[in-house]
Amino acid sequence: MFTILDKKRLSQEVFRMEIEAPKIARNRKAGQFVILQHGGDHAERIPLTIADADPEKGSITIVFQAVGEATHHFATLQVGDAIQNVLGPLGQPTHIERFGKVVCVGGGVGVAPMHPIAQAMKAAGNDLTIIIGARTKELVILEEEMKRITDDLIVVTDDGSYGRKALVTEPLKEIMQKETVDLVVAIGPPVMMKFCTLTTREFEVPTVASLNTIMIDGTGMCGGCRVSVGGETKFVCVDGPEFDAHQVDWDNLLLRLGTYKPQEADAHHRCHIGLDIKEGDA
Repeated sequence: MFTILDKKRLSQEVFRMEIEAPKIARNRKAGQFVILQHGGDHAERIPLTIADADPEKGSITIVFQAVGEATHHFATLQVGDAIQNVLGPLGQPTHIERFGKVVCVGGGVGVAPMHPIAQAMKAAGNDLTIIIGARTKELVILEEEMKRITDDLIVVTDDGSYGRKALVTEPLKEIMQKETVDLVVAIGPPVMMKFCTLTTREFEVPTVASLNTIMIDGTGMCGGCRVSVGGETKFVCVDGPEFDAHQVDWDNLLLRLGTYKPQEADAHHRCHIGLDIKEGDA
């Protein structure tokens, strides 16, 4: 059992949890993820990238959005409750080195898994710019945490309610027009990552994307997370989650991700009424 040590509501449907998991905290690296399961052996398994870890405290931090039935259930758990199963660290860690100029682009909840990568890139001596985007002000997350990593932080919102009114691709393109960029890392909604990739391709800038696909076991056996990269089939859980974004078949990925959208929308509608703020959520 893995005890919840802290919980905070970041926006209407986005939550941050600190979970006691000492072995994972000691061994995780930037870019890796865990799979959470609560409610019995037949409960849904949820893959979530590790947003932060404290080896001394023996804890990891996850950030998730209440979308389907399982994540809505996780959102009702409180400090002191225990999650039955947490498996990890899984996946290949981010390749970190001193590239030179690095731009990290995070969209929506994708800002959370970007956090440890940005930390590691800065610690490696890179000149780091971070771009974070959201649909509206209320959905901007981890801004203060990103400010502690770099002074060069750009915040954009689709509706202009906070920061600059723009999509993340606009400041990304402007940066590449002004200076040489050695690497771009993009994490967020697949459509956002696709258009970041199209933007960087124009400037021939190497780009890494972290994919969040349908996943069940997390060990490469089920095949649910398969994705086409450079014309070859890869499994996100063991070969990724990060890939050369210029080699990803984005249209195929988007098609596969839509497989369970009707069921997801139904679960969101049924479960959303249970997301009233409770003590400990704020």
